[in-house]
Amino acid sequence: MKFSYKILLVTIIVMAFAFGFGGYFFVDYVFETSLGREVEQAMDESSILQFAFETAALNIPSKYDVLQDTTVEQIGLNLEKSQGTVRLLRLSDEEKNPLYASEGFTKSTDFLMQIDEQSRIYQIIQVEGKYYVQTGTVLNALDRILYLETMKDVTGVYDEKTEGFSFYRKLTLVILLCSSVIMFFVSSWLTMPICLLTKATKKMAEGDYSYRAEVISHDEMGELTCDFNQMSYTLEENIHKLEEEIRAREDFIAAFSHELKTPLTAIIGYADLLRSRKLDEEKHFLSANYIYTEGKRLETMAFRLLDIIVTKRCDIEKQQVEAAVFFQYLEDMYAEKTDCKLQIQYDEDKICVEVNLLKSVLLNLVDNACKASEAGCIVEVRGKKTEEGYLFSVKDYGVGIPQEECKKITEAFYMVDKSRSRSRNGAGLGLALCVEILKLHHSELVIESTLGEGSCISFLLPKEEVEPLEEEKN
Repeated sequence: MKFSYKILLVTIIVMAFAFGFGGYFFVDYVFETSLGREVEQAMDESSILQFAFETAALNIPSKYDVLQDTTVEQIGLNLEKSQGTVRLLRLSDEEKNPLYASEGFTKSTDFLMQIDEQSRIYQIIQVEGKYYVQTGTVLNALDRILYLETMKDVTGVYDEKTEGFSFYRKLTLVILLCSSVIMFFVSSWLTMPICLLTKATKKMAEGDYSYRAEVISHDEMGELTCDFNQMSYTLEENIHKLEEEIRAREDFIAAFSHELKTPLTAIIGYADLLRSRKLDEEKHFLSANYIYTEGKRLETMAFRLLDIIVTKRCDIEKQQVEAAVFFQYLEDMYAEKTDCKLQIQYDEDKICVEVNLLKSVLLNLVDNACKASEAGCIVEVRGKKTEEGYLFSVKDYGVGIPQEECKKITEAFYMVDKSRSRSRNGAGLGLALCVEILKLHHSELVIESTLGEGSCISFLLPKEEVEPLEEEKN
């Protein structure tokens, strides 16, 4: 069952119970009020008849010392038809034997037996389909104790009660019918955001992650719709990221397979040549050299891949060190190399880093700069203190990188000039490793290059404080 139908059904049930019980108590309250008013009137009339009987008894000529039964009957007849109204009454003697009774008065004497001199009582009775208020009181006339009973017709009050219930039932049915129609549209309107969300979820289940639910209200349902759309947007972004990661993984596997193919082909070929033929010393040396060179390239590739994997999964411990440590390290590493000359210039400052990882980044950047430059060219290494942090930069005057390839060179196995890189045991993994290390330091590579003029690769280490180690505190 639809949620809107459930709302409609529950509303109708609640309204039916509410109107049913409310109508019952309302009509019953009106009935009890009307009946109480009739009882009061009956009691008042009983008092009036009591006074009228005693007055009439006193005005009768005193032929006898005691009020005669015939006189009682005559007074009862006069009281019954006084003021042009017909009253039902009954007069009984001291032994509670009826002396006079109106036509139609109940024959039962059970109520009469309950009357005593100290009280005035009443009861509701039903005679021949009609309802009456029967009252009872004691008369004291000329030393006689008599009993007066009256019956007041209250059938109209009961008829009004029956008509009230009948009318209220009909009114309740009409109200429920009208309310059902109104609540149908109200429940449909209230559940419209849910219907739109359901439609959106079905679209997403079908693979349409760009579909968004329409926001048609500004209440909690509207907030839920906005949150759902935000969730859809995030989910779409994550799916696109996953697709990109899958695509990158497939490209990585393809590139890795390709990079393995070339050195393995050379190693297998030259190894087979050494195994199957007897070569002179020069050819034997060249074949062994090819095998060694390609083997070293495979080794470099394996170590770089391992470094990237470890870097992605590890947590680093940073410490405050002087920036001069890294520039001195580069001077020592390239002191005896003649393929490029380092020109180092830096500002004194302290930076918060993992020392070995940052050395690996600088070493890779300088190594790439040397590979992109001609032998003997200058590579500038700079360190500058800024308000945001400490800026490292490595600049060469080599072949440069095409503008459209600047964003691709940080991908694993991507090489602008594959033949040049392979000739120097390059595998296209150095910058990919640098990117992962700098992510751990909340930084990134900035690449500026002009084809034929050289490149400048820089990164900014943000200012960061760390707690001193326990050994340093002690």
